[in-house]
Amino acid sequence: MLITLEGLDGSGKTTAWEALHDVYPDAVFTREPTESWYGDAVYRSMSDEDADSLAELFLFTADHADHLSRVVRPALADDKLVISDRYSDSRFAYQAATLEDADLRRPLDYIRGIHAAFSRPPDATIFLDVDPETAAARAGATNKFERASYLREVKANYERLIDAEPERFVRIDATQPPEDVVEMVERSVERLLSEHERR
Repeated sequence: MLITLEGLDGSGKTTAWEALHDVYPDAVFTREPTESWYGDAVYRSMSDEDADSLAELFLFTADHADHLSRVVRPALADDKLVISDRYSDSRFAYQAATLEDADLRRPLDYIRGIHAAFSRPPDATIFLDVDPETAAARAGATNKFERASYLREVKANYERLIDAEPERFVRIDATQPPEDVVEMVERSVERLLSEHERR
């Protein structure tokens, strides 16, 4: 089973992802951008205010493709639980917001179309919901992806994704204290695994 954690920067998803390590020691924990050289290129682009948004999308997409072939698909083939801190939905939400200024029609649909040809959709996605202003304040606005104005567009894209597949998403109120958020995530993963085993 592939479970992904999604949300705006500062939503607490990485904290929750790290807490799950102790609960599911046999699971494969991974994240995007990865620590591969593809991921390094993504991080370089993220820190560059002048990076071309379409070129940046394809860096993210290349990192995702490598992540699938090197980590995700082999783990799932071995019947492992895979828990990823960010995955394809981050691409859809964030890069579609970045491409709003590019001369590209329907950027969210365009990016989803690229991924549809090769990606492996998550079985379930836990969305840590927090407002853009809170997210920006928590994240510290250290790069172009962490500003409130940009995160408002990202949040709107996440809502579009949730509306399109409501059965895949579990929404968690990430404005709650961190320990409560972690507990809600742990309970959600436990329930998702139980439902998956009954199918």
